[in-house]
Amino acid sequence: MTHAPSQGDGVAPDPATGRPAPLLTRLTSRFTDRLLGTALAVAACDPPAVVNRSAAGTALLFVVGGAAWWAAPMVDARPVLTSMRWPAVAARRRTTVLPAAAIAVAAVTDPPLWLAACVAALLLAYLLVTDAWTAGVTAPPARPQAAPALTAAAAAAFVFLAAQAPVAHTSWARLAAALAVAATALTLALALRTRRRPPG
Repeated sequence: MTHAPSQGDGVAPDPATGRPAPLLTRLTSRFTDRLLGTALAVAACDPPAVVNRSAAGTALLFVVGGAAWWAAPMVDARPVLTSMRWPAVAARRRTTVLPAAAIAVAAVTDPPLWLAACVAALLLAYLLVTDAWTAGVTAPPARPQAAPALTAAAAAAFVFLAAQAPVAHTSWARLAAALAVAATALTLALALRTRRRPPG
């Protein structure tokens, strides 16, 4: 199979020699992506609670931070044929796996309101910075930058406020869950339709 020209860490090989970039360069490239992704992953773990619980929890935070630092950079390369094995797919789609895992972890740890707000803000910032469809070289030309950011911010604010609604133990819980699933499916369908049929 043909592999993508990217090394998977957001750094292209040296054009003069064709050799991979030095390890230090690869680990410090796309600093904004890495900083936001690492902060998102660590915040989702509820660090105040984890640190006060045990030394093993503190060590786990460092492991999570290191993994997020590696996984965070945007993978911005032209689509090519690659291996479809799960490890290869997960590595190629790690900028999707990282925020999804952070959301799942935050749902399990149930952080306090202020930390949940931080997670929501970091998630929004990370997705905007690493979205190749709006910010990468593969994005359609002349695509508006403000509209996706404002739309994503409004959606994130709405979802965060809806998540704080006290309906978990009421008769409205199933209705709220059904509406959330329907809204997610509709949004996904619209996003896929837009990507298949770009405007213009």
